Amino acid sequence: MASPNEHMETEMLTSAIQFVNSTGAHIFLTGKAGTGKTTFLKSLAKRTHKTFVIVAPTGIAALNAGGVTIHSQFLFPMGMFVPDRQAIVPESGNVYTSNTLARKHPLNSSRKQILRTIDLLVIDEVSMLRADLLDAIDYRLKAAKGNFRQPFGGVQLLLIGDLFQLPPVVKQAEMDTLKKYYPSAWFFESKALKGGRFVYIELEKIFRQKDDRFIQLLNNLRSNNATQADIELLNQHYRSPDEIGRISEIITITTHNYIADEINLKALHALNKPSYLLEATIEGEFPESMYPVLSRLEIKEGAQIMFTKNDNEGKAYFNGKLATIAAVSDDGIEVSMAESQQTYVLKKETWENKKYILNSRTQELDDEVIGTFEQYPIKLAWAITVHKSQGLTFDKAIIDVGQAFADGQVYVALSRLKSLDGLVLRTRIDPNVISTDKHVAVFSNDHHKPNELPAKMKAMQHEFIQDLIDKTFEFESITKDIAYITREYVNASEANSDQPLLTKVSNMLAAEGLNTSKFRRQLTDLLNNRQFDLLLERLSKGRDYYITRLREVTKLLLEEIEKMRFQKRVKSYAADLADADQLLAKKLEQVDKAVNVTEAILQNRDQFDFSNSDMDREKHRYMMLDEIRTKVKVEASDAQKYHRARKAKRQNKDEPSTFEVTLTLLEEGLTIPEIAAKRGLAAGTIEGHLGRAVAEKRISIFKFIEEETVNEITAVLKEMPQPFVSKDLFDRLGGKYGYGLLRAVMIHAGIQSTPKKEDR
Repeated sequence: MASPNEHMETEMLTSAIQFVNSTGAHIFLTGKAGTGKTTFLKSLAKRTHKTFVIVAPTGIAALNAGGVTIHSQFLFPMGMFVPDRQAIVPESGNVYTSNTLARKHPLNSSRKQILRTIDLLVIDEVSMLRADLLDAIDYRLKAAKGNFRQPFGGVQLLLIGDLFQLPPVVKQAEMDTLKKYYPSAWFFESKALKGGRFVYIELEKIFRQKDDRFIQLLNNLRSNNATQADIELLNQHYRSPDEIGRISEIITITTHNYIADEINLKALHALNKPSYLLEATIEGEFPESMYPVLSRLEIKEGAQIMFTKNDNEGKAYFNGKLATIAAVSDDGIEVSMAESQQTYVLKKETWENKKYILNSRTQELDDEVIGTFEQYPIKLAWAITVHKSQGLTFDKAIIDVGQAFADGQVYVALSRLKSLDGLVLRTRIDPNVISTDKHVAVFSNDHHKPNELPAKMKAMQHEFIQDLIDKTFEFESITKDIAYITREYVNASEANSDQPLLTKVSNMLAAEGLNTSKFRRQLTDLLNNRQFDLLLERLSKGRDYYITRLREVTKLLLEEIEKMRFQKRVKSYAADLADADQLLAKKLEQVDKAVNVTEAILQNRDQFDFSNSDMDREKHRYMMLDEIRTKVKVEASDAQKYHRARKAKRQNKDEPSTFEVTLTLLEEGLTIPEIAAKRGLAAGTIEGHLGRAVAEKRISIFKFIEEETVNEITAVLKEMPQPFVSKDLFDRLGGKYGYGLLRAVMIHAGIQSTPKKEDR
């Protein structure tokens, strides 16, 4: 039978997912170390119907959360955001406003499309997030969504973290500016967050510790209420240097990087064994700030190491598990696990750096791996800093926090342990270094009101359904967006059209304006009068009607997109069409889900599964695309035949080709740069023309390249290993000559590059 505490914990987890799924409230999901916040995040994708992305303040935090960094997703410059568009900031410097973001650091099309798609933004390790950065996020979301009426452009926030751990980092010079706008740097001081609906959900049950006395002690430390008895109990675990020296298989948690590094290097060098270097394999984009372990790790037999990842397959180790290097040979690296002494042969792990993308075929949010980091999931572990120990669990540890310098450091260090039995103090705990930021204490006291959550949820659910009705069954915002796109770019290919495609699409949607306005009023009346059965019936009929209309419009748009694939010089227009397609796809998703979301809320369900409707939409889009592409390819084939005929006709009239014009100018004595400037072409293009002339034996290569240069390139060519490509030759010559010129010499010398297998 579940205990009252376990029942309460289940209620809190259920409340958390219900607030996500059935309200638009911003949620702060918090809890002491070990209460299951990370587990909740990992399961979110299976439990919510909302489209979301996960971001975090640092590279390592993003990697652990399975997301991306805030700066990479929102394209923020490094520095400080000032929440005042009228503020005058230096052109060069680390201070920016919404004006400078829009002018100097605009979002590219792909990032904007991602942000338009999401309903929910998840920010992990939010204790490290500063208020100014959250306000910068608010501006980015408003601009991307085109919604400046609601905080964060109407996107819901799920903020996960523990404010009683380590605070955000703020340099003194930055704080001097920030304090003009914020009482403190904590995220909850954000001006945008104060303007929205907000709930505070705290998970209480601790899974890491089982020792009730230790749990109470940690609670007291966390809330700044440590008693004299607590301090005395802790200091009973103080051990002298000699006593500590005799303890094996234990890690030291200390306050500063230099102390941890010094302990690790000293212990490693004390081992009278040969060193081995473990090199990581890094592919694609994987910045150093995200390295989960050292890319070049020195180990020796006898070295104490710690696993930095969970073994999800064999369950042989977990993040924070200690072991000792037992043997290193050609057969691999064998370790002896702490406590059990069981042996285990290390295997490399792969970490993935990803970015969010919009699948152009389905218009669904997806992620793409852009880089990988492969290395043994270990690090030297005689010592680790408090900061890097966050999220880890140890059976025993030496705690050295005599030089604690930040609020929460003592609590974080001690809360890594499972029980007091595993505690060893290198320095006695000084009550003066135990502190909790007063702003955190006030915020927690003001918002942590679990008894009020049920009533809040009911009210917010009603508001959410009303908001869903208002947002789903209106096309005014989408027609405005398409009108803006149309103004931005005038497509030359539509010059002879009676009605440009985007205008036609916009007009078709605008024609539904009267219907949607009337329909919204009907739905609102039914909701307010609690006629829920009739509400669901009307929603169902509305869904069928508007899905048909939206698919008609989408089909027109997709036909135009496919036609543009065969056109030249329409890159901007094609990008605009893709934006319009994404807006329509999102609207189609909203309409399709409206009745099921409303029904689930009214039935008080905490989890929604819309996988079937998602698959149906995807299947219908695939079928539509296949039909359109078959049709457009036939039309494109006919058009290509026509253009080939016209080209042949021009050539029959002896019109000089661009190739012939280049040769004529060369004969007149112009150099390659002069020909390129005169014709408005790249020098590489001109070199390509001349290379073709060499191949056709129209001119000698020495007509445009010095003999010394030809000889230099030819000599290197003869030494090139097979197979090779032009880039290999380019790199071998240090980028000294352009590709067009290199290919011309290759033609002259009769040497061809041979594509590598992966290039074929």
